[in-house]
Formats: sequence, structure tokens, C-alpha cells
Amino acid sequence: MLRFAKPYSHLAYLNILFNFLSIVFGLVSYTMLMPFLKYLFGLEEVKRDPNASGIAKLNTEFIYFLKDISGDDVAKGLLFVCLAVVIFTILKNIFRYLALYVLIPYRNNTIRDLRNALYKKVMRLQLSYFTEERKGDIISRMSNDMTEVEYAIMTSLEALFKGPFNIAVTLALLIALSWKLTLLILILLPLMGLIISRIGKRLKSHATRAQGRLGILMSLFEESLGGIRIIKGFGREAHFYRKFSMENKHLNSINILVNRARDISSPLSESLGMMTVCAVLYIGGRMVQSGAGMMDPAAFILFIVLFAQVIEPAKSFSTAFYNVKKGEASASRIEEVLAIPETLNEAEKPISLKEVNEGVNFINVGFRYTAEKATLHAIDFEIPKGKTVALVGPSGSGKSTIADLLARFYDVNEGHVLIDGVDIRDIRIKDLRNLMGLVTQESILFNDSVYNNIVFGNYDATYEQVVEASKAANAHEFIVQMDKGYYTNIGDRGGKLSGGQRQRIAIARAILKNPQILILDEATSALDTTSERLVQEALNNLMHNRTSLVIAHRLSTIQGADLILVVENGEIIERGNHQELYEKDGLYRKLLEMQQMA
Repeated sequence: MLRFAKPYSHLAYLNILFNFLSIVFGLVSYTMLMPFLKYLFGLEEVKRDPNASGIAKLNTEFIYFLKDISGDDVAKGLLFVCLAVVIFTILKNIFRYLALYVLIPYRNNTIRDLRNALYKKVMRLQLSYFTEERKGDIISRMSNDMTEVEYAIMTSLEALFKGPFNIAVTLALLIALSWKLTLLILILLPLMGLIISRIGKRLKSHATRAQGRLGILMSLFEESLGGIRIIKGFGREAHFYRKFSMENKHLNSINILVNRARDISSPLSESLGMMTVCAVLYIGGRMVQSGAGMMDPAAFILFIVLFAQVIEPAKSFSTAFYNVKKGEASASRIEEVLAIPETLNEAEKPISLKEVNEGVNFINVGFRYTAEKATLHAIDFEIPKGKTVALVGPSGSGKSTIADLLARFYDVNEGHVLIDGVDIRDIRIKDLRNLMGLVTQESILFNDSVYNNIVFGNYDATYEQVVEASKAANAHEFIVQMDKGYYTNIGDRGGKLSGGQRQRIAIARAILKNPQILILDEATSALDTTSERLVQEALNNLMHNRTSLVIAHRLSTIQGADLILVVENGEIIERGNHQELYEKDGLYRKLLEMQQMA
């Protein structure tokens, strides 16, 4: 996931630099301890050794320096060391803050870009993905999984960047003091890491299951909100509550395992760390006690102090490791979406098309949602510019799929869909969609004002143009009677409006866009008689002199179409105008007579 952090790598380098300086100043303040103890307690007669190097030489020179500035006044030397420690500690914390300061935009900008990438990817996926996946699971990936990545992984970057660095620098000093004791540490620390990694793998497994269950729970909740009217109407509240509580119970069980595995990291690493400290204390104490010259008391005290500085970053690193394993499950779920191949790709050299001069052609079009069964077969027809073609037939016959192919929500598997002789796959997608206006059976409106819903397809429109479009859609009258007129909020999915009102606003939106090609997908089938009359009148205004593809459920609304196509089982079985089809005494006439009888 850190590929999203690449543009901000300079901040990571600054973080490493500031952490390095913070570690150096912190360790310098501790390393002053050994020469000061020797100076304070006179543990050795200080002599300059011309062959000395490293810590031994620095130790000797610092003791001479203390003697030079303090003479025989031990209090003065003590004051100097204390002031130096304070200064180095202040410098250490300044650079520590600067390291965190540059890490904040690094972390947050990375998460921002990741969110943008996920949203952009979801917007670019073709419609089949959303019919196969639960919407609640997609929402869970954007919300819960993204939050888990942010807090479980990105907030651990400080420990991941600083911890190993701190340990490496400190170990270098420990080796200089006693390579034998350090070797013991280097044997014990990997054993700690092995134990921690084993538990981390279990944590990732549990976290993956938990996020999957959470997606199911979110889907059930989203489904309940969308169908609340039906649930209440059929008295099924208790049934849905049982389903929800059962899924919640499963999620709770997995979350208990996740939290127990995560929470064991701190006590486990602390216990293992203390065992290592005790081993070092015992062996190092024997080395000092033996008086073999391998380590004096002051060096041993400094060794223990520095080793204590390794324990905390090691502990923080182990905690960060657990968090990363937990967040890795969420990162994988996000990556699954980002890795989905985009089948609706822009052509390498897309053609710009701003208007329709000839019309639309479907040439031997075949399409299948799955490899097992063809949805459309050998679809051939033409919509000349300014003419209307209507699609009729039983539910599931493929009418809406034909409309979706024209809008390029899917790509054809066979044949071609042409506009002015150009395959729509070669037209720039933005230009293709700009040519079209869409009015569906379910009016898709947004939780915003009436005005903003109407200008959705044409933000450059003036207020006067919005009013004219609303009048043409028979919507102006009821809009001006609302509390704030055109600036009234219509609620989630337009829930404050009736079905007919929502549909007329959707038609006003299409009229304002002034599309070259109009797609009407059963735009009046769900309306009452009064609303249908008003909406049909608005649709007639919209379709006037416009290239239109109309999917009709009520056949009375398309009798004036220039061409009517009867679709059954993915094939066109009849074609002609209303009179011609009626006289054929085929499926069209049967459907019409059934509706007249009803």
C-alpha cells in the first residue's frame, strides 16, 4: 500500500534524518554516564593511552575534560554533566518532534490518496461488479477497512521507521562495550521475534475473517434501511433483527479473538524483554565479579542503561508489528478492489464526438453477462437522427441490456454499436456520455436541493434555464410551492417527494442537459394515472426531434414511435410501427390486449 506514499518520500527521508539525530543526542546523554561515574567515584586512575580508540578513548578524554573544567570541585563537574544532559535531551526531543511533524503529512496524504484511488476505481468499474457484490461490503471497505489501514498501519510508521534504527545504533554501542554480552542479546532477540511473528499470523487470519463479517453486517444494515417500508409493512422487524443479531454475534466472537491476540503483544514482549534483561544481568554481573578486566562496574552500568533503551523500541516495534498484521487484512481487501481489471478502457486514440449527425446503429450485437448463457443475440436495428425506437417485451428479455450497451455501461461481446458510423468503443467515454440523457424507472436523485439535482448534468445552466426545463417537465408548479422553492432539500434519494414528482425532476434534469441521444427506461411504469399523464407529456416534450431509445412497459405510451422492436429471450422477434405489429397478430398484439384487459 505504501506505493501511494511514493510522492511524499522526501518526508520519509526527513523523518529518518530527524530520528537519527534524536537517537544520537539521546544516546550521547546516556554515554556520559560511564566517564562521569569513574570521575565521581575514582574507580580508576585515568591515563591517556595513545593506542586507545573508540569508546575507551572518548571515555578517557571526557574524564580529562571534566578534570580540566572542575579541578577538584566535584560539584562543578556534576553541574556541567547535568547541564549537558539537559541540553542533549532538549535537542533529542526537538528532533523527535520534527520527525513526527514531517510524518503527519506523509501519513495523512498517503491515506487521502488511497481513499481517492479507491473511490475513483469504484466509479470506473462496470455495473456488473455492483450487481455481484454487496453494497454494504463496498461501503465497509471504504470506511472500516480504510480506517483500519490508517490507524493500524499508518500510525505505526513511527515505530516502524524509528524502532529498528534505534535498536541498530544502540547495538553498535553495546558491541563496543562488550561484544560477548551483545552476542547474547542478538541470540535472544530473534527468538522473541519468532514467537511474536507466530501470534501475528494468527492475528491477521482472525482480522481477515472479522472484516469479511463486518462487510456482511454492513450489507444487511444497508438492505434494512433501503427496505424499511416493506419490512414494517409485512411485520418482519423481528425476522431482520434475528438475522442482524446472529451476524453481529459471529462478528463479536471473531473480534474477541482479534483483540485477545492483539492485546497479548505488550505483556508478551515485556515478559520476554525482562527475561533477556535478567540473563544479561546475571552473565554481566559474573563478568564484573570475576574481575577479569573484561568489564568494569561503570561500563556494566552503562551497558544495562543502554540495553534498557533497546527494550522500549523493541516493544513498540512488536506492538506495531501486531497492528500491521491486523491492518494487513484490511489492506488486502482494499487492494482486491484496486486490482480489479477495468474492462471499459479508453481507446488508445479516442475520437472526439460532440454531436450526432446520422444516428445510431446496432450491428449483429451479441452480449453475455456470464460465459454460460447469452443475454443478447444478433441484435440489428437503426435509430436515425431525430427518430424514436421503442423496445417492448417480457421482463428479462434483454431490453435494458440493449440500453446499457448504448450508454457503454458494458461492452458488446459480438458485433458493433455505432454512432455516425463510429464504434462507441473508439469514442472518448466522456464525449459519449455527454451525448446522452438517461431517465430510468427508478428516479435517481441525490440528497441535495431541487436546483442542484436539476443542474446535475449541466452546471453552467442559469436559473432561468432551470425554470424553463422544469416547466417543460411539468415540475415547476409543485417546486415553487415547496418551502424554499428550487432550493428545498429533497432528502435521501428524493424521499420528501412523491414518485411522480421525483420522475419529473429527473426529466427536467434530462431536458436541461439537452442530450443528442435520449434513453428512457420504463420511465412511467411505476406511476399513477395522473402522474403518468403529466410525466408522459413531459417526456413528449423531451423526445421532440431527439434521437430516442425508449423501453416501454405500458405499450400505450409508445404507439407513436417510428419503430417498435419486440424483444424476447435476447432476440428481436418482431419489428414495425404500432399498426403493422398489431396486424401481425404476434407477441406485440398479445401484450397490448393483455394490458387493455387489465
